[in-house]
Amino acid sequence: MLKAGLKSIASYIPEKILSNADLEKMVDTTDEWITRRTGIKERRIANENENTSDLGTKAALKAIERANLKPEDIDAILVATLSPDYFTMPSTACKIASNLGLVNISAFDISAACSGF
Repeated sequence: MLKAGLKSIASYIPEKILSNADLEKMVDTTDEWITRRTGIKERRIANENENTSDLGTKAALKAIERANLKPEDIDAILVATLSPDYFTMPSTACKIASNLGLVNISAFDISAACSGF
């Protein structure tokens, strides 16, 4: 019987921070208005040269390291996102697999990621 499992998970957030104070300078809003309605004080923003696959690759490398694995130990990559690198082909999961130097593995995106709410 085939079994599937997770040995490690990880995340990566971009370094650039966009605070509510920054937003106050861009649009007609206040820190207090945003915080009261959402609880959000700041958000992370990818830089101009970072794609979703770049962020995913960095998270994958962290997960691989935590599990004491090598990239070639990975059998599949699943990406759940509403902001893929491309809205056609290749999938973001395939880009991450390529970034990790992986071939002959399953790699696909789940584009209904928002359904997890």
